[in-house]
Amino acid sequence: MLQIAVTGKPNVGKSSFFNSATASKVEMANYPFTTIDANKAVAHVITKCPCKELDVTCNPHNAPCFEGTRLIPIELIDVAGLVPGAHEGKGLGNKFLDDLMQAKVFIHVIDASGSTDEEGNPVELGSHDPLDDIEFLEHEIVMWMYGIVSRNWVRLVRKVEAEHLDISRVIFDQLSGTGIALEDVIEALRTVSPDFGKWEEEDLQLLVKNLLNIAKPSLIIANKADLPGARENIERIKEKYPNVIATSAESELALVNAARVGLISYKSGDSSFEILEGDKLNDNQKKALEYIQTNILDVYGSTGIQKALNEAIFDLLNMIVVYPVSDEHKFTDQKGNVLPDAFLVPKGSTPREFAYIIHTDIGDKFMHAVDARKNMRISSDYELCDGDIIRIVTHG
Repeated sequence: MLQIAVTGKPNVGKSSFFNSATASKVEMANYPFTTIDANKAVAHVITKCPCKELDVTCNPHNAPCFEGTRLIPIELIDVAGLVPGAHEGKGLGNKFLDDLMQAKVFIHVIDASGSTDEEGNPVELGSHDPLDDIEFLEHEIVMWMYGIVSRNWVRLVRKVEAEHLDISRVIFDQLSGTGIALEDVIEALRTVSPDFGKWEEEDLQLLVKNLLNIAKPSLIIANKADLPGARENIERIKEKYPNVIATSAESELALVNAARVGLISYKSGDSSFEILEGDKLNDNQKKALEYIQTNILDVYGSTGIQKALNEAIFDLLNMIVVYPVSDEHKFTDQKGNVLPDAFLVPKGSTPREFAYIIHTDIGDKFMHAVDARKNMRISSDYELCDGDIIRIVTHG
């Protein structure tokens, strides 16, 4: 299951984001280090299910379908709040930087209203610049990984030059356990001077920064987007950073909880909600719902929570959804379940690669694949498309 790390300093709404995205309940409190251990839970990205198009009723196994919308599971890791100097052990230090490395993408939650200082303590609204928080977290992660790469660097360079070793392989070995692939290292090396023997500290840090952007991209979550001054800050952030989404995690939590008890009709990602039990709402609840509609949904189009998850997986990680079946005529598995599974697959994957994603044995026994929609055999180098329904034919 793909993993996303939810990061940021204390009190910016990380746990609220985590809760609203996963419908779980981690401890939330207004002081640093509330999250003592990395919390993990299942969230979902959403996509259109082929069932409506094919006029069939699906029987999902790994990804529920609600009214033609498929919910595909991913794992969120709620990482404890980082503070400046974490890479040197300040606060809760390297433990949480280690937790980050489990993930494929970082969601960096910031307080867009500027109401928390650099260490996450509450301050006057608008008195802190959220741009500083983005820069600090990037710096902490870069310096932490730089510490890993630079360990025994001079000795390693001498060894590479003396033994004519592959520098990309040496750096990859240094980063063992961080989830970074060799091809990511090779791509990052193309962005810096090839004369690694003359690299200064700044060159190695630039390599690490570029490597992180390639291997573990970040999405900035501008939370508390409804508070005064937040919109202006969000516009400033978007001028400097490419991947920014305005959110209100507390609004999402309120809507999800109201929908759960049947007071409203609402699905995560919707731009509005319908009140179902108005007579059961008190005046404060009605005012709160009106506030959310006016200050979040009407302004930003949604609370931003589902949008953030989808953008992280489909845009930053460039994933698509593919449906495996055993019967290309009925779109079923061997037990007769219609469209039972939905897999997140890297864009550009081939049928053989998809077979290995399903199971190693299926990959080893791969013969060819069939496009179930067209009832047509496809070539082994065919690039799978989002929404493809594929039968894998194996031998033995």
